[in-house]
Amino acid sequence: MKLTVIGSGSKGNCYILRDSDEALIIECGVPFDEVKKAMNYDLKTVCGILVTHEHKDHCKGVPDALTAGQEVFATKGTIDGLGIKSHRLNVITINVHFYVGNFKVIPFKVMHDAKEPCGFFINHTKIGNLLFITDTYYVPNRFANVNNIMIESNYCDKIIDSKEKNNRFVRDRVIQSHMSLKTCKEFLAANDLTKVNNIVLIHLSDSNSDARRFKKEISELTGKNVSIAESGLTFDIGITPY
Repeated sequence: MKLTVIGSGSKGNCYILRDSDEALIIECGVPFDEVKKAMNYDLKTVCGILVTHEHKDHCKGVPDALTAGQEVFATKGTIDGLGIKSHRLNVITINVHFYVGNFKVIPFKVMHDAKEPCGFFINHTKIGNLLFITDTYYVPNRFANVNNIMIESNYCDKIIDSKEKNNRFVRDRVIQSHMSLKTCKEFLAANDLTKVNNIVLIHLSDSNSDARRFKKEISELTGKNVSIAESGLTFDIGITPY
């Protein structure tokens, strides 16, 4: 199965897991035309769209996706926050699994300034277990038997303290709603990474991160294959490293 990054960051987040039979879209925070282009304008294999919360950089493409006949899955709080009605909006419940095609998904609680944000634990025979975490300053859960991880590493404390020293509002909002490099490293260190093949760092801040440094530090900590989510990135993702 392949992972394709359409966008990652404050300008818009969207990722596609797909093979020849089906595709799962995670987040729809870019214009839906960009999703259609990435799918070569063939949406027949798309089994659904997962949305973590109602902030525009994660959901602004949802209205057009619904118009195009796509099924969208989100918590009740997120759907209420979207402020739109559609029979294709499917309510999901924290810690209760559901299926989207052959993808088994368990949403879990995260800490963000949204109505009912969540992360996703996703299982598929071709990728094993994939952990998706974004827009949270902390994750209380611990996870076992994970094969692939997509995790926010939004900012570095030292960088944001320097760049935003004259804008405490921005600084405080970021640290109360997004995951720092330090917290990302602590989370990874606290979990069993024995079976992990890929770690993808997502939602890096444009101004308060350092992609090269983040990749180096996470690689040294985990000994795993680490990638930075950038628009256009595509690579194979599976149960084994090869």
